[in-house]
Amino acid sequence: MQVITDLRQLAPLQDFRKLLAVRLTSQTADGVFQAGLATLFFFSPEHASTATGVATSFAVLLLPFTIVGPWAGVLLDRWRRRQVLLVGNLVRVALTLAVAAVLATSGVGPAVYVLTLVTLSVNRFLLAALSASLPRVVDGELLLTANSVTPTLGTAAAGVGAGIGIGVGLLTGKGLAHDVGSLVVAAALMGTASALAGRLGRERLGPDELSDAAQLRAALGTLARGLVEGARYLVARGTPARALAVMTVHRFLYGVVFVASLLISRNLLSDPHDAAAGLRTFGTVLGATVVGFALAVVLTPTITPRIGPHAWIVVCLGIAAVSQAVVVVTYALWALVTAAAALGLAAQGAKIAVDTIVQRDTADEFRGRAFALYDVLYNAGFVGAAALAAFTLPDTGYSRGLFAALTAGYVATAAAYGWASRRAPRPSAV
Repeated sequence: MQVITDLRQLAPLQDFRKLLAVRLTSQTADGVFQAGLATLFFFSPEHASTATGVATSFAVLLLPFTIVGPWAGVLLDRWRRRQVLLVGNLVRVALTLAVAAVLATSGVGPAVYVLTLVTLSVNRFLLAALSASLPRVVDGELLLTANSVTPTLGTAAAGVGAGIGIGVGLLTGKGLAHDVGSLVVAAALMGTASALAGRLGRERLGPDELSDAAQLRAALGTLARGLVEGARYLVARGTPARALAVMTVHRFLYGVVFVASLLISRNLLSDPHDAAAGLRTFGTVLGATVVGFALAVVLTPTITPRIGPHAWIVVCLGIAAVSQAVVVVTYALWALVTAAAALGLAAQGAKIAVDTIVQRDTADEFRGRAFALYDVLYNAGFVGAAALAAFTLPDTGYSRGLFAALTAGYVATAAAYGWASRRAPRPSAV
């Protein structure tokens, strides 16, 4: 199988292995951290039982990421990315332990939400740094394989982390004890990720040119201009901007499906008063999504060399349309699980292709800003989806008309991107 051959070619790349170790450890910590707080935000009896409640929770968690993203771009193009990974994980250790301390001493309050939002914002900054760093350790045709392997293994690592968090909960009990125990384990893993980042050379991940303190202050002071320059460059190149646009739409539609699936799992397929049963049902749906992610890592590097990343994105959008058409017919658990697996394949497969297009067609001096803008659009799409869900979804999560509209939306997006992708990247004078 082609993917096995490509993985064997990636294995000898020592710095790729080191960067991958940082990603896997860091995202395992993310999974433990999020498992420790999942019941608090979404599956406690008194929280997030309505469409508005779920949408508000997602908006609160994701909206700050769209604020962090622009700053991340400026810094990632001017700071050593290796240092960002090393120091950023240490910052997360301090923040995570602070959340645990506040929970243990004062319980849930505004401070917990604020510290959690800051911690998750740092996490997005680190993921942007990892994506911007990848072309520095892998190039050529292997970059596509690396893009399929690293995000998918990262997602799997987060799933393993969630399992660890649940296991810690079984050992430490329920409620705040569960959350505190998971957070302490997450902090330990974040510290390990920082240590692993230290194995890479200080300058190995770029950028090639650094800024002194005065230059950095000037860059931060002209943030808007820098972002405009980055956006102008991407638009001038053509292909990266179109790839980001299609991923934003994809993320928006996926976000509506995600919120609907959570509500269906909790309020329609389970007793609304039994949050644990809803969590188990939703866990089954998420498990199917992970299976779809795994299929994407196998199929994308096998199919894309034959048809190209643009055509693969169109195929993925078509698969997503079919997945939602299934739910139009019925909301039974088998249909929801089948749709989740198909949509997981479509979402991850398209993301791998978009990552590759943005990395391949963006110059290194703009790559940090490109992925920061990617982060902004990625999360803004989900926030917009949450807002739409709050106004259009019933509390049960199921609306046949809405799922029909999602199907049509995926079909229209596939057609539009298929037409636009016929144009090659343009040289940019920016």
